[in-house]
Amino acid sequence: MLSLRITALFFVAFILFSFGSVRGQAQAALLIEQPYGFFGAANPTGHNAIYFERICAETPVKLRRCEPGELGAVISRYQGISGYDWVAIPLVPYLYSVDDASAVPAHVDAATVKRLRDRYHEAHLLSLGARLGKGNLIHGGWSQLVGSAYERRIYAFRFETSEEQDDALIARLNANPNRTHFDLVFNNCADFARKLLNSYFPGKFPRNIFPDAGMTTPKQITYKLVRYAQKHPETQLAIFEIPQIPGYRRQSRSNKSVAESLTTTLYAIPIALANPYLAGGLFADYLMHGRHNILPKHPQVPSPDDLTAWARPSAASFVLTSGSVAAQNPDSAGIQAPVATADRLAKKQPGAAGTSGLEEMKATHD
Repeated sequence: MLSLRITALFFVAFILFSFGSVRGQAQAALLIEQPYGFFGAANPTGHNAIYFERICAETPVKLRRCEPGELGAVISRYQGISGYDWVAIPLVPYLYSVDDASAVPAHVDAATVKRLRDRYHEAHLLSLGARLGKGNLIHGGWSQLVGSAYERRIYAFRFETSEEQDDALIARLNANPNRTHFDLVFNNCADFARKLLNSYFPGKFPRNIFPDAGMTTPKQITYKLVRYAQKHPETQLAIFEIPQIPGYRRQSRSNKSVAESLTTTLYAIPIALANPYLAGGLFADYLMHGRHNILPKHPQVPSPDDLTAWARPSAASFVLTSGSVAAQNPDSAGIQAPVATADRLAKKQPGAAGTSGLEEMKATHD
């Protein structure tokens, strides 16, 4: 099995070269990031962010079009970042706290993560304000902006964008006031992702009463994107995994909806004792609306074996073909997902491969 350092390097190379010959089109990716630590146990919904191939960060709070060779940026809403509503971080630092993917360590400890984050903060994040702290268990800080892959496993749901859409988003975010109105229930990171996705797919990501009692969650938004892609194959949705770098934290947990969190964890006991009808309603909401298996059984992880196949113009056909959807984060999953080989990819028929995974997911959800 390939080392995580090599996997990280080729993941970034995959982002750089995939579809590189088709300049009119680019990619964005909805990132669903697993919960971790004490807060993740108390609130196992996780985090949403969106990566844009064509949008780069001139500063953490000002966007521009990427220059040739740049990898794009990850944009997300955070709490406790000097009053800003959103922050944009280049892809590699967002995941690994380094500027060069070749410097990504295969294994980290607390001292390594601190050193890498501190170094990046000193070089690139001081513009966010000298009074911005690193953050802790209760209050967010700049440390949540970089090195996300040291904390948790991330899944990327990649889709096509156009130049006009990306330019319009740059202009809108740069022009509008970037002041926070963060609210965990009604204005959280998933709400920000929902609004950005509505810029690309107008009206397709509304706030719903069910599931989750009107609260937007990362799992809910991701499921809506998958369902949209099933009906619109031109979206070219592809799913792949960004493994958690081991050593700093225990493995992150699977993402849950609100109803799922309250009915499948220890929260269910006091809720049932206090109000059996409420507990029954939450469980019914979970059964009817919240049981979404949004991941293929073996998400794709870029590697040297399949990089050349994915870099061809026909790479758009290799979407959602990793097999039937399984429960998130199965117990048997290791640090790194299984990697496809070039021989196995070569056997796929370019004309048909693009829809097979969608059909499997549609059958599962229907």
